[in-house]
Amino acid sequence: MKDFFPIKGFDHLELHVGNAKQAAVFYSTCFGFTTTAYRGLETGCRDSASYVMQQGDIQLVLTTALGPDHPAARNVKKHGDGVAVVALRVPDASLAFLQATARGAIAAIRPTEEKDEFGTVRTSAVHAYGDTLIKFVEREDYAGAFAPGFQRRHRGELPRGAGLRSIDHVVGNVELGAMEKWTRFLANTMGFTQLVHFDDKAISTEYSALMSKVMQDGTGIIKFPINEPATGRRKS
Repeated sequence: MKDFFPIKGFDHLELHVGNAKQAAVFYSTCFGFTTTAYRGLETGCRDSASYVMQQGDIQLVLTTALGPDHPAARNVKKHGDGVAVVALRVPDASLAFLQATARGAIAAIRPTEEKDEFGTVRTSAVHAYGDTLIKFVEREDYAGAFAPGFQRRHRGELPRGAGLRSIDHVVGNVELGAMEKWTRFLANTMGFTQLVHFDDKAISTEYSALMSKVMQDGTGIIKFPINEPATGRRKS
């Protein structure tokens, strides 16, 4: 049966952080990532600074707000440093958005095109658990440094790094009772299916426990475990 929501893989994870330059040094020094692109005041961006870090097939975008009204400022104030955007590579960002919203996803970013001399990047996004966005990225027509507005920071073959190759899975930790809601969301809006279910007997310590359902897309490449707390001697 044809997959109604084809996904090519993880495109990137965007982390909203308090100090992107400092975070870039940390990921480079401790985990072997290389800064491959940058956008900020020096490139004409007035509201944020972003460092694109790469190793193997992994791309992390570390973004810091340059003012209080940017979404990254609100996220860091509320949650601290963390993943704010899970970006999936898709063949058609507009169609992905239409498919997901038609099946119940809440729109976050309507289909958008960004262009420069290297081509076009098309994106869209929907809301997921908490303040997290799931972003759809179409970049087959782009040959520049990550996206328009970014400047390349590294040319040639990437260094070996620490041996990290790809993103294996992205976990969503949700509130008590919300695991079923978000597994249904992934199934209904993007055609994910359940790979495995762990109950509180399988994942527990003397003091805390959790339950988890691992959802995957039609290819089996994209995996989203959805975790919720379970009753224990202490709060999970």
